[in-house]
Amino acid sequence: MPKTWFITGASRGFGREWTIAALDRGDSVAATARDPKTLDDLAQQYGDRLLPLQLDVDDRDAVFAAVKDAHDRFGRLDVVVNNAGYGQFGMIEEISEAEARAQFDTNVFGALFVTQAALPYFREQGSGHFLQVSSIGGISAFPNIGIYNASKWALEAFSQSLAAEVADFGITVTIIEPGAYGTDWGGSSAKHAEQNPAYDAFREKAAEQRKARAGNPGDPLATREAVLQLVDAEQPPLRVFFGDGPLGIAERDYESRLATWRTWEPLSVAAHGPKS
Repeated sequence: MPKTWFITGASRGFGREWTIAALDRGDSVAATARDPKTLDDLAQQYGDRLLPLQLDVDDRDAVFAAVKDAHDRFGRLDVVVNNAGYGQFGMIEEISEAEARAQFDTNVFGALFVTQAALPYFREQGSGHFLQVSSIGGISAFPNIGIYNASKWALEAFSQSLAAEVADFGITVTIIEPGAYGTDWGGSSAKHAEQNPAYDAFREKAAEQRKARAGNPGDPLATREAVLQLVDAEQPPLRVFFGDGPLGIAERDYESRLATWRTWEPLSVAAHGPKS
């Protein structure tokens, strides 16, 4: 049966690719963007199966209204994609309070609001699938994007809790963790803190590290079939990487963590205190 999607950040990048993927196979999509005119070409091509919605996910009331509009229009929601977000660049010392709060407002609270707005509809129908767009930076952390990493770690944490809370209602959650892709994430959609000259030398080093991690960026077009397989799976995964490279980063990071925890286990046990 055709599915009904609600996708945030649908004007470009993964959001646009997945909107097209869903529409191409006959599904219906409520697609949100800060400027819905960016979806005019899709509206002309796909007609009533696309509902373009103006939305700033930072606005909780607007989020709830948009989700209701989508449900009223299509009669149900099957897939909710929390894709809206952006990258904030800057060393931790360089990030202003306003920049940190804005990063969390969009990447964490925006996804939280959409999730909360959709849950009553999912619970009532006894089904639904959340796709939470995180990053390899949601399980690891890299210099010069620390506050971005923090926002994605927060998204992953509440999404893992959510998955346990809603499983008995027939609702599933998948956290998508892309590696480097040829999107605009690091381009015009990114924001940059005012630079502190003290970090200039390290900034160059961090840029080289990022370039090495990116390697050969993935093709966003190739994610269309992947996301369709996820939403059609009988038992979708809680977490899945997109791209060739994230698994190696995760393995090295987690092996290092385990080794450190094991080395310091005697101290950890001693810190427990006497056992009764």
